[in-house]
Amino acid sequence: MNELSHFFYKHFINLGLVDLSAKYLNMLVLLIILMIIIVIIDLVIRKFILNFFVRLSQRTKTNFDNVLVSNKVPRNIAHIIPLLIALNYVQIVFVDFQDMENLVEKGLQVFSIILTIWIIRSFINSIKDYLKSKDRFKDKPINSYAQVMLIAVWALGLLSAFAIVTGIPFIRFITTLGAASAVILLIFKDTIMGFVASLQVSINDMVHNGDWITFEKFGADGDVIEINLATVKVQNFDKTITTIPTYALISDSFKNWRGMEDSGGRRIKRAIIIKQSSIHYLSQEKVDALKKIELISDYLDKRAKDVNDHNLKNKADKDLLINGRNLTNIGVFRKFVETYIENHSAINKEMMIMTRQLAPTTQGIPIEIYAFSKDKRWQNYEYIMADIFDHIIASVSYFDLEIFELPTDFSNLKP
Repeated sequence: MNELSHFFYKHFINLGLVDLSAKYLNMLVLLIILMIIIVIIDLVIRKFILNFFVRLSQRTKTNFDNVLVSNKVPRNIAHIIPLLIALNYVQIVFVDFQDMENLVEKGLQVFSIILTIWIIRSFINSIKDYLKSKDRFKDKPINSYAQVMLIAVWALGLLSAFAIVTGIPFIRFITTLGAASAVILLIFKDTIMGFVASLQVSINDMVHNGDWITFEKFGADGDVIEINLATVKVQNFDKTITTIPTYALISDSFKNWRGMEDSGGRRIKRAIIIKQSSIHYLSQEKVDALKKIELISDYLDKRAKDVNDHNLKNKADKDLLINGRNLTNIGVFRKFVETYIENHSAINKEMMIMTRQLAPTTQGIPIEIYAFSKDKRWQNYEYIMADIFDHIIASVSYFDLEIFELPTDFSNLKP
């Protein structure tokens, strides 16, 4: 080994060079030779490993090996052997320069740590990309877990590198940092909160990639496209992107529409407001006229008979309609709307169907339709709801009812 390290030194001495110059030239020549050898070995090993993985990917059905190649795992692994050669032979190159040898060795040790981080990082990214390509993992916060592991790897790597540079043993270096744990926790507060939030979101099955969520505090209303350690990205329906802190999912209230999408229908809950002044009892003549409406003809026959039997039994004075029992135009209209909804082909008959009267307001009496559309797609849902209310609004006049709307002509109003 000593002969190899001074091989060129002897030749330079024989050529008449002084001792120091011969040593520097000997180091330079050996360094150039070592670098050339390392580069050649690196290229050969890299090509061999890449060819091996390419052939392996052609023979296997899984695409995991393809993901490894795309994330440069084989390329990073190929650097290991050249690095080991450099570490073993650096003492030959710098045999006469101990301080420089120590400096270069520390540099190579730090580089070995960085290379290890690169290999682990590329491998973690490969696993992340592979799992995200699987259907059962598409809705899981894989990015968050990968980021946590990468943070841990980088933290350990950087601490190891500092320990090597400073010459302090790793355990002692970690112990020294323990005194500054409060500062470290403060610096990584968001990261820690994000990690805890990611775990809770995953364990409690709160949000998946692809879920439609509404988060009014952050102005988000759209599909979740990415769940990371610190943020959740939501693509709104206007194609803008809203970024929400991950921990906000557990600290604030938001709406997840997954339950609706997994159910048998999408809820329709909308009301029309009837003017109170247009509500009145129905005379027999009006009841007979409304019997021509097919959806409620049977209902009116039965209800009119029940009302007449009750009034005869109780000898009600029908000179005034208020006496005894009576049918009202809003009551018959409510039954018409309910029957129409129950017979609509786009409504899920297995879910709740209800037409109800809400509490009176200053505008009038709200008649609310509560039902579920079979088709949950937004565009089709809006069409179905509009089709239903088009028919209902147009039918109001047949019952001598009026829909409330603000006046457009104020010229006749008294001061």
